[in-house]
Amino acid sequence: MAKEEKGRDPSLTGVERTFGNDEIIVSKTNPKGIITYANELFLKIADYRQDEVLGKPHNVIRHPHMPKAVFKLLWDALKDGQEIFAYVVNRTKYGDHYWVLAHVTPSFDDAGSIIGLHSNRRSPRREAISVIEPLYRQLKAIEDKASTPREAVESSYNALTGILQEKGISYDQFVLSL
Repeated sequence: MAKEEKGRDPSLTGVERTFGNDEIIVSKTNPKGIITYANELFLKIADYRQDEVLGKPHNVIRHPHMPKAVFKLLWDALKDGQEIFAYVVNRTKYGDHYWVLAHVTPSFDDAGSIIGLHSNRRSPRREAISVIEPLYRQLKAIEDKASTPREAVESSYNALTGILQEKGISYDQFVLSL
């Protein structure tokens, strides 16, 4: 067996999958991120069967190169009842990856309580990924240097919010400007 590169995840293939500009990946979760619905495109691109994802955490498709700081922004917005747009790289069941522009919104009951989350994901523009990918690598490198998971999230989150403050924009504004 060949010696693995330091930090290389052997479960990742390096193969990128894409989907059409007219296709939309859709999933719904409960407020804790447990999948309650996944459309056919979600299942097809991620290589899962419906019975493998329903009732499972949405992070079953989390790619290890995705910075946790972005998920902190996402969860903070959703807990506040706000929608959010985010670029996300996901991992398929067999280690391929695919980029999405996600639009995640909370669903509310009549009393205003969050009862679920709805995510529509579109194929991102390559130009946007060419900006996002180096930023995410930078944030992930910050996380990887941290001594604890909490420090990792805080450090990369502070770096990301600092970059956004310098630009004078929110993460949503940044994402939608690409």
